[in-house]
Amino acid sequence: MSSRDVELVIVDDANEVAAVTAERLARAAGEGGNVVLTGGRTPKQAYEQAAKEAPDWSKVELWWGDERCVPPDDERSNYGMAKKALLDNLDEAPGAVHRIKGELGKDKAAEGYEQELDDTQLDLLLLGIGPDGHIASLFPNAPTLRQRRRVLPAEAGLEPFVDRVTMSLPTLRSATEILFVVAGEDKADAVRHAFVEEPGPATPASLIRSDRGRTTAILDRAAAARIGG
Repeated sequence: MSSRDVELVIVDDANEVAAVTAERLARAAGEGGNVVLTGGRTPKQAYEQAAKEAPDWSKVELWWGDERCVPPDDERSNYGMAKKALLDNLDEAPGAVHRIKGELGKDKAAEGYEQELDDTQLDLLLLGIGPDGHIASLFPNAPTLRQRRRVLPAEAGLEPFVDRVTMSLPTLRSATEILFVVAGEDKADAVRHAFVEEPGPATPASLIRSDRGRTTAILDRAAAARIGG
């Protein structure tokens, strides 16, 4: 199924969303390239499964689309979650792990990550969608939606209310393949706004489509409940 330049893949439940995502990640591990991870409960499950399906990630370099400005061992850290779910369970580690150093504060961390990212071509980008339609740490109608630097300091629009660092809209859209990973009935309105209705800054997810490749959304039936009407 397609809607506004996005391939919609609808599966039964969150477990199946995680399984489909894990399968794509396992394939990426074999192909290699630059893979951008996201936070969230369903991605966490996908990372755990992907580590079992593909224990060798030596061909991959890992990045993060956004991070909270907390230490890497903080329970709110996207890196910390991925480390426990994926990295700690691999036989062969990624060729490089590019962590956003949120503990430095949003301005220094954003500047450092932008320098590290430089002109890297992103191959596979995972994104969740918040109930408000936000992606990464780009929140509805936020000034960051108009900024063009590759990496930006940002403020929280939802809990946890801590400063953030996020890739910008142009950076996210530059990925060759974008994969939305979305589960739960609390996301149904945001999914409709993102993939059916006219795009706009009130729903940042509606502004994300790959400029040069493919955009796919893996949705469970609860998240997809309102896309048809």
